[in-house]
Amino acid sequence: MELSFPLILDGATGTELQKRGYTGEECAESWILKHPDAILEIQRAYVAAGSRVIYAPTFGANRVKLEQHGLFGQVEEYNKALVALSRKAAGDRAWVAGDIAPTGLLLYPLGTASFAELLEVYTEQAAALENAGVDLFVIETMMTLAEARAALLAVKSVSSKPVFVSFTCDAQGRTLTGSDVLAALQVMQGMGADAFGLNCSVGPEEMLVQLQRLHEIARVPLIAKANAGIPEIVNGETVYDCPPERFTGCMEAMAQAGVSIFGGCCGTDSGHVAAMAAAAQGLKPCAPAPEHGDLLPCATEKEVFFLDPAAEHGAVLPCDEQLEDALAEAQEEAEMVAIAIQNTEELDNFADCQFMITKPLCIVCDDAGLLEEALRLYQGRALYEGSLSEVDLLPMCRKYGLII
Repeated sequence: MELSFPLILDGATGTELQKRGYTGEECAESWILKHPDAILEIQRAYVAAGSRVIYAPTFGANRVKLEQHGLFGQVEEYNKALVALSRKAAGDRAWVAGDIAPTGLLLYPLGTASFAELLEVYTEQAAALENAGVDLFVIETMMTLAEARAALLAVKSVSSKPVFVSFTCDAQGRTLTGSDVLAALQVMQGMGADAFGLNCSVGPEEMLVQLQRLHEIARVPLIAKANAGIPEIVNGETVYDCPPERFTGCMEAMAQAGVSIFGGCCGTDSGHVAAMAAAAQGLKPCAPAPEHGDLLPCATEKEVFFLDPAAEHGAVLPCDEQLEDALAEAQEEAEMVAIAIQNTEELDNFADCQFMITKPLCIVCDDAGLLEEALRLYQGRALYEGSLSEVDLLPMCRKYGLII
């Protein structure tokens, strides 16, 4: 079986499980394994309706989430069993995606987790999914760039299969931690994501606005996996207000905005998938055609920037104990900031202050090991200045989106 575009994904898992008795009182992954017929019924219906990719129900099958439910040392076991159920449902009619989702861990200053910890958690799950034989990976419902970056690095360290990334945002295109999804796209496509998009949070009409913004800078296919409208409580039950015929009303406009991968999130069912599959017949998505092609596409954790290649930074800031004060002063006037990192102590100072960077960052460094660790820690997309050769730099361009 080959993937063809437009590509139809599946619909909701969580709200469909609730229809079949899941109450949320226990770990969803554990409940599914106790009630395998529920997920088989859901996913077989999606495949019959036209889904060509179904998400294995591994959304919370990472170490952090499983341990919150008292399930220790079972990441490999859970991912293998859950993927096997989806493989059974898919047969030879659909691909199975390994689903990777937020852990809930936050980096300093919002939380106490380290980036190394995030990377370790995601690498464990990604390896388990690879061993379970998934056809591709989906990193979904992301709310922070740190988790998305860690998950993408983790997947690429264990597999060469396609990786889709989707974020969730509000109607203004901001994530829970304030990142613009444009910045998220810029970072993710720089790091090698094969497709990028949005899922959850809003209905298709609201999502279309943000997809149109993303189209301006996208170099990869876009994904739309909206909710079935905005939920309401009716007689004590959650009801979604967007039926299949309305849900697919934006598909042509989404295709014009570069969307070639369609699916449904909360509140959608096999009826929505069937409607998408029908609407996709004859649909011709626009190929990526990013604007600003002659500018440098960099990003902080929160914002995206396009710099003139001839732009110059001011004085290079030493990465000493006064970096925090120096950054605050430099960013008031500078178009971009440059920071020199020459030893491990300066790298530690950079790690403590990188969240303060609000302008495009140029890293000045002549040590390949230090540069790579700085790029791993920086939750944006940076530029480089220094004496390192392309032999050292090109792998970091592919892995972290470094701009020479």
